[in-house]
Amino acid sequence: MPAENLLTNTLLYSIIYMKREKKGIEKMAKEIWFDMDGTIANLYVGNWLEMIIAENPHPYKVATPLVNMQVLARTLNKLQKNGYKIGIISWTARNGSLAYNNAVKKAKMNWLKTHMNSVHFDNIDIVEYGTPKEIGRNGILFDDEKVNRDNWNGIAYDVHDIIGVLKNLA
Repeated sequence: MPAENLLTNTLLYSIIYMKREKKGIEKMAKEIWFDMDGTIANLYVGNWLEMIIAENPHPYKVATPLVNMQVLARTLNKLQKNGYKIGIISWTARNGSLAYNNAVKKAKMNWLKTHMNSVHFDNIDIVEYGTPKEIGRNGILFDDEKVNRDNWNGIAYDVHDIIGVLKNLA
């Protein structure tokens, strides 16, 4: 097969796949869910692990954004105006005590207020580490954990092009 035909077939396949994916998105619930740690918030800096083991919530408080938060907020607000519901589904710390997990929840809520104040989330679920994220949720998920994406009831994306994917929906 000449290279020109191969390129044409590849492009046609890509267009058909994108149309199918878009149709799938249009048929599913208009919900977009975000994990936090490693997806939109980078708490993995410095001696983060030692602090978490010591039940110090500091890494959650000082986490830096992993995406341009202004662009993300504007895009999410536009999607909400178009009928999408926006949610957070994030875990507390692995093996954290009840008091520590409550401090983690508080730190994550404050982080969202600081970095995404203009977004009015429809749901913010900060649940115990390991809780299946797919139960009672569907639509679109952005999560850095492959197992969560594999188990998701809908379409799940890695974190590499969050803004690009969302802009295609807007």
